[in-house]
Order: sequence, then C-alpha cells, then structure tokens
Amino acid sequence: MEGNVKVSIVVPIYNVEKYLRQCLDSIANQTLKEIEVICVNDGSTDTSPAIIQEYVKKDSRFKCIDKPNTGYGNSMNRGFDLACGEYIGIVESDDYADPDMFECLYNQAHKHNLDAIKSGYYLYYSRPKEKNIKQVIVSSALDRKTICPREDFSAKMEMVEFYNIKPTIWSAIYKRDFIRENGIRFNETPGASYQDASFNFKVWACANRVQLVSDAYLHYRQDNENSSVNSTGKVFCVCDEYKEMKRFLSENPVYQGKLEGVRNRLKYDSYIWNYDRLAQKYKYIFIERAASEFADDLKEGNLDETYFEWYKWEDLMKLIEDPVSYHTKKALDKEVIFMNKEEYERIINSLPYRLAKKSISIEKKLAGGIKCCKDHGIIYTFFYGIKKIVGRLVRRGKR
Repeated sequence: MEGNVKVSIVVPIYNVEKYLRQCLDSIANQTLKEIEVICVNDGSTDTSPAIIQEYVKKDSRFKCIDKPNTGYGNSMNRGFDLACGEYIGIVESDDYADPDMFECLYNQAHKHNLDAIKSGYYLYYSRPKEKNIKQVIVSSALDRKTICPREDFSAKMEMVEFYNIKPTIWSAIYKRDFIRENGIRFNETPGASYQDASFNFKVWACANRVQLVSDAYLHYRQDNENSSVNSTGKVFCVCDEYKEMKRFLSENPVYQGKLEGVRNRLKYDSYIWNYDRLAQKYKYIFIERAASEFADDLKEGNLDETYFEWYKWEDLMKLIEDPVSYHTKKALDKEVIFMNKEEYERIINSLPYRLAKKSISIEKKLAGGIKCCKDHGIIYTFFYGIKKIVGRLVRRGKR
C-alpha cells in the first residue's frame, strides 16, 4: 500500500468527539482512493480515541498515533514523519472536506510537479442555520499560475501580498520530499497556538514551484467554542511563531536577504491583529513587548520602510517610540469611534484631551518600572479617568 499512496492526510485530534465523525467520513469518502489517513490523538480524554478506532478497524487506510497531550505542533510533526504518500494534506478534526478535494489538488500538483498547491476554502457555520461562505485566496491573474514565491515578484508589496495570504495550511497539499529535504517542521512550543504561521512561511520561503487555485474544497468550522481562534488567553503565542521564522532565516542565509523585510511586515500585521483581539487586561503587556521587539529589529537594520504602506510605517514608528502613548490613544479612539464628526473634533481639540496627550511622557516617567497592574496598570487607569472627564464635558455641552 505504501508505494501506491498519493496523498497522506494528517488529522490532529484533541477532544473533538462532537465533530470527529463528520470529519473522518469526509476523508473516507474521497474520490481519490490511494490515500492514507493518519489520525494523531493528542491525549484526548473524551470518546475521540474510541471513534478513531472505529475507522481504523473498518478501513485499512486509517492509522492512529496515540500520544500524551504535547500540543498541535508535535502532533503535526509526528503525523508528517509517518506519512508515506507522494503529497501530504491536513484536515483539522472539526472541519470536513468535499469528496473531490484531494483528487483535484493531487492531479494538479502531480501534473505540474508542484512543491505545494493551495486552494480557497469555506467558512462553515452549522448553526443557527447551516451555511458555507466561499473564501477565494487568489486573483484571476494568478489562478493556477506556477510561481516561485521568493523570486517571481518584482515589487516588494506584491511579495508582501502573497506572503500575507491567510496561512490556511489545511486547504493545501505539500510534496513530502520537498518538506523533508528542506527540514520544514512545525513549531512545538507547548500549549501554543498559531503554529500554521511559521510553517506556512517556511513553505513559501523554500518552494520553487507552487500554485494557488480559486476553487474551494475545505469547510472551516466557525462555531466550535473550543477552537483556538476563540481563545484570548494565549497572549504571546504569536510571538513564538515570528521568533521561529527568525531562527529559520538565520539558519538559511540564502533566503534571509530577500525575506527578512517580508517577515517583519507580516509580523506587524499579525501583532496588530493579535493586539486588537486580546482581552482588555492583556493589551498593554502585549503591546509593550511588541514595541521592544520592533525596536530591536530597527536597531539591527531589519525594518525596511519599502515593505510598508506609508500609514502603516508611521503607525509602527509611533509604536516603537512610545508604546504607552500608542496604547492609550487606541483606547481613547475606541471610545470616540461611534461619535459624529462634530463630537469627535470637540474632544480632540478640548483642553483636557490636549493636556492628556502632552502629559503622557511625564506620566510614563513617573510610572517608572510599573508596567501593568490588574488590567492595564497605573498609566492606563489614569488616562481612562481623563477619558471619563472628556466624556462628561461632551455630555455637558449637549445640554
């Protein structure tokens, strides 16, 4: 069987009994029959292991790796190490695939000798009413065009746009020999999330022949309350991914010159996204670390303005220069965003607001080493009080 496997499909599994049968049925019913399915049970404590065994017993193409709960990155590496197919695919255990997904991707990849091929996907909602919303990842100009991601873009912003495509590692397949020859592995940070970011970056960095296709096959579940995308507690996991990218480039200097600027641009976008999604009490401690990392990158000469739109570059410089002011302004702007133009202008031109902006640096010095108390810390609490005063002035002016 091993010599005939066209695609090995890795399924990382942890306590997902509610959705697992739908996922495994969609793989078992693929029109491409020459597959193997590697189920990696990451120490599940529900009935997931028993469900896996049902499929192992009735379908010889199914295999199971049982291991302690060591996290997503380790699960993926174990599955990739065991794979014997010409290509390797991934299906998350709460998602499901269209029946022709792996036949279509394999035929295209095999025909053009691709290192990787990535398709669109569907945002899938099972409630309150079942629906799928197609997400196209490629323009018609690049659809099914074979490219080398690090060489075929003359403009830096075009390269940024390509590398900035969402790292949907499960809507793609990867040539097994390409993965192993380049030492591409997942980050195994215990308890971490977002390991798709560094994996995807390494694939694009090393690949010579890839295609993006506008068709969609994978249904990406949006209503699993246990999904990592619904967790705000993992504050610094995204930082681990960009640290891993930096390590990878340092060990592969042939790519570093072309891709360090791209890495830092992607890092900016990811860090701002992470900042916006975090619970209020984590925002300041994260933005402080982000400012420190970017300040180091600037000092090392790794930040390149030509990889940024002008307004994003200005935003990044403000972040580096004064993270306290940056965070405070974000908090204040969030409060006034729903006001009309006249109210907004009245606030930003008011004496309390102007005094607050001028006093930020003074308050920062007074705060000294105090970074963050229970939620935002002394600094944020002070400016939250200023915001309240401004709010009262606005309401008073309406009377």
